[in-house]
Amino acid sequence: MQLKAGIAHYLQQLADVRLASPHTVSSYRRDLYDFLRHCGDRPVAGIGREQVQDWLVASHAAGLAPSSLARRLSSLRGFFEAGVAAGWCTANVTAGLKPPKQRKRLPRAMPPEQTSLLLHRTDAASDIRDRALLAVMYGCGLRVSETVGLNLQDMDLDAAEMRVLGKGRKERVTPMPAAVVEIVAVYTGQRLQHADPDQPALFLNRRGGRLTARSVQRMLKERAMRTGADVSVTPHRLRHSFATHLLAGDVDLRAIQELLGHASLSTTERYTHLDIHKLTEVYDVTHPRAKRKG
Repeated sequence: MQLKAGIAHYLQQLADVRLASPHTVSSYRRDLYDFLRHCGDRPVAGIGREQVQDWLVASHAAGLAPSSLARRLSSLRGFFEAGVAAGWCTANVTAGLKPPKQRKRLPRAMPPEQTSLLLHRTDAASDIRDRALLAVMYGCGLRVSETVGLNLQDMDLDAAEMRVLGKGRKERVTPMPAAVVEIVAVYTGQRLQHADPDQPALFLNRRGGRLTARSVQRMLKERAMRTGADVSVTPHRLRHSFATHLLAGDVDLRAIQELLGHASLSTTERYTHLDIHKLTEVYDVTHPRAKRKG
């Protein structure tokens, strides 16, 4: 099997059989085709560890961050695992290679007053839609891909809950706070008056089609400038903020895990952090050593 044909087969399997998210498939496609450009179209069985190492060194020299290098190694490791299983090669040449250490960074949560500013009314033509979208994304902790992927039928405003299709196409039911239900109800009432009845998407663009993640990112920047909010806002920061604000309100970490749709609690822990005052408070209340004898 030639490398180019093997990559195309693997990416199709990743999307259709393993049901990887479009974002994952897109990232793996970029990485694997960059590896193809680096070493040329040759038999998969003829690729050795030195070609992999040379590619990673070249990627580092090009200025890629440790996280990007780790993802590139992961993409290649998955490809060669599939190659061994398919009989294209006899061994995974990435075995034993370790990704570079990544600097741990705390997520940057937005202060509650900043998220409130974003929900202020503006003179934008799409203001009602944008406020509903922000209310759902921040109020329910959704990923931007989950938000734009919502269909009208996924919303049950009477039950105050929505059905969300998350990573790996896993479904979860997410509760909707009363304030979110109120804003979304206003938007859906307007949407039903103007939208094509055959269009299932909840959030629509000006042409009546499904809104894209890139459009949401642009909208956030423009809205931040209109409302005076922090212009460094991103959909990911809103999700961080959702988790952090819940944790500060003493919501159980496992409950936050369910709301975020994380398979592992360790992933949720990376989305949240406690400040030193909160840690001290928890320590004083729960740790035996913190309790002074009278």
